[in-house]
Amino acid sequence: MEAIEKAGYSGQCKVGMDVAASEFKVEGEDCYDLGTWYPDSEKTPELKMTGKQLGDFYAQLCKDFPIITIEDPFDQDDWAAWATMTSEIGTPTQVVGDDLTVTNVTRVKKAIDDKACNALLLKVNQIGTVTESIDAVKMCKASGWGVMCSHRSGETEDTTIADLAVGLCTGQIKTGAPCRSDRNAKYNQLMRIEEELGADAVYAGASWRKPVWMAA
Repeated sequence: MEAIEKAGYSGQCKVGMDVAASEFKVEGEDCYDLGTWYPDSEKTPELKMTGKQLGDFYAQLCKDFPIITIEDPFDQDDWAAWATMTSEIGTPTQVVGDDLTVTNVTRVKKAIDDKACNALLLKVNQIGTVTESIDAVKMCKASGWGVMCSHRSGETEDTTIADLAVGLCTGQIKTGAPCRSDRNAKYNQLMRIEEELGADAVYAGASWRKPVWMAA
């Protein structure tokens, strides 16, 4: 928030988080150890939270800051914690399943049925085929979910996800800060697509969670 203010964008920027909570879930316990990667964490037991406590922590953060999207807030098998959080803050806040859903229609279907989250992180090479990816997106859109088209770790300069984000009308793309060529390539492709579409290009804006294609 301080950086946003110093850059002169107060009131114009919102905040999103990718928690990757599976990385600090204590196996076999209802415990998330936020001090997992810190040698002195045993001296700060307050860093250990149950799923419910961690959910309450997120909810308070959303009250204190303009957080509009949270990815992987819990372990991929902690379905109860996901469902509780989504029921409590899922209307104003996007709760994104990545490790939870892995772009797999079977897990997406369970997440929809359990109301475990309200958005899909779309990773085509995670599920393996474009067909399965499109099926997952259709299922999510039919259920009122948001869709965030995403790059992967170890990304190349391939720009396919930019085309998919537009073609599938996701309204969201996750490809990192524009600090490396593999990331800039996607943003450049989006600008080329905009140029090609001309007057038919539509910026999702405030409707980013449920964008509507408005071609002339």
